[in-house]
Amino acid sequence: MHILVVDDQPLNCTLLKVMLVQQNYEVSTAANGVEALAILAQQSIDIVLLDVIMPVMDGYETATKIKQLYNDVHLPIIFITSLEDQNSFERCLEVGGDDFIHKPFDKVILTAKIKAHSRTRKLSLKTHEQNKLLEYHYNQTEREHEIVEHIFNNALENQHKFTNNIDFHLSPASMFNGDMCLVGQSPIGSLYCMLGDFTGHGLAAAVGALPASKVFYTMVNKGMAVSDIAAEVNAVLVQLLPGYMFCAATIIELSSSGKSVSAWLGGLPDAYLIDQQGSVLKTLESQHMALGILEGDEFERELIHFEVDSSMRLALATDGIIETTNADDEFFSEQRFIKALASKPQVSCKDVINQVTKFAHGSKQQDDLSLVLFNCMAVPAAAEEQAAYSRLPFNFSLTLNSQQIKQTDPVLEIVEVITQVGGLKEHRSDIFLLLSEAYNNALDHGVLGLDSAIKNKEDGFIEYYQLREATLAKLVDALIIVDIRYCPDTLSLYFTICDSGNGFANTDSNANSNNREHGRGLSILEEIAEQVTYNSSGNQIEMCYRLAQQQS
Repeated sequence: MHILVVDDQPLNCTLLKVMLVQQNYEVSTAANGVEALAILAQQSIDIVLLDVIMPVMDGYETATKIKQLYNDVHLPIIFITSLEDQNSFERCLEVGGDDFIHKPFDKVILTAKIKAHSRTRKLSLKTHEQNKLLEYHYNQTEREHEIVEHIFNNALENQHKFTNNIDFHLSPASMFNGDMCLVGQSPIGSLYCMLGDFTGHGLAAAVGALPASKVFYTMVNKGMAVSDIAAEVNAVLVQLLPGYMFCAATIIELSSSGKSVSAWLGGLPDAYLIDQQGSVLKTLESQHMALGILEGDEFERELIHFEVDSSMRLALATDGIIETTNADDEFFSEQRFIKALASKPQVSCKDVINQVTKFAHGSKQQDDLSLVLFNCMAVPAAAEEQAAYSRLPFNFSLTLNSQQIKQTDPVLEIVEVITQVGGLKEHRSDIFLLLSEAYNNALDHGVLGLDSAIKNKEDGFIEYYQLREATLAKLVDALIIVDIRYCPDTLSLYFTICDSGNGFANTDSNANSNNREHGRGLSILEEIAEQVTYNSSGNQIEMCYRLAQQQS
């Protein structure tokens, strides 16, 4: 221990120094408060023995300054005094004194007081070091959290690109969010939205969001169906997450025209199709287990398909909304949520969340609050600089045999090839949709001879896809021919898809009705293409797609 003796009498300084050095203390001396402060600024002092009456700066002023300057760690001040009046003692305590030693000095009492305050000093030093260590680790954790939060925000948030279609609110119960809202646009122009809620909240709940978001965006960029996206996200989460973690989710796809919706619902509260006044037009109930629970062969792909228009909205929420409680432990509930949606025309997420917060009335938020209001409006195409159309004509022809049909899905590769031609990239979404619908129709209903009416049965989707897989595995002696011709003079693309199947009768009727209950169907081709025709056998479709008005 290093002790500072401050006294204007040299004899007192010498006497105290001898007594303390005999007990193996390190001792420094000062003649007044100014010298004492200078020593304190240069050396580490553990206890100050301070005289009251001194020239230049007395003990009262010195004690006050010491306590002000060195308050991080307790620095004991023991006053040296010959004063006996009560007022002097009280003042010594007021300015920061911790104890007294009366003159003349008693060695036994001095030793006892020094030892007692040494223990206090050591404890204070230890506490200070622990606090510094805790502060260091806290700052490190905060820094790491900031980095991770930055990564999460950049990886997950894409909603602001679609403000006309998406109004959303994410309010985490802690720094990290167990809920996620993913939004992306596919090559065919459709707008996808996935609202997910992982088990729990905070960082542990958020870790599954990164792999899920990667799968979502990858699948959306490939223009995959909602059922395929759900299945792929499920497969990844089953592999990565522990058994007690899963992700309740709703995944929806709004067609680029804003006229139809496909939805997969697994584990979240009911979603609602509402009008501009907030009245419920349709309740979308959860049909499936949450993502990350079932193995691939058990996973359920069934979707809900329905038609919409620009006056309709979809309301999606996590259970944090309806399970918010007030002081009486009442839930906000589905009924209050429905009333909140209808509380005003064109209600916003902010309006609904304000009602949830008002209901909670100061109760601590227990779970993440996430809400999406999805406007069923036509989706604007991604803005890209218009490239000049190529002036060179070209033909593209591809013939697939049975083995190639089983092993490949050629549509994406074909689209990649032909959109390299000048000016065609802007039309990628329409080209993808035309080829995808026509090719899949040729495969499913032409080559494989499947009937969409199977899907109308209970568990019809499962039966349909099981039959499709079994029939495709046995396929022999089949052909699908894809022919594409670009005409720069008329700025048109001509598509011909022919299959070796038996075709169908009354082609116009079938073309307009096929799959209407279960997806976009061929009817949408007539909305995109300028002309769609079928041969008399029903196994060949020809489409003319106009790129633009003829350039001068």
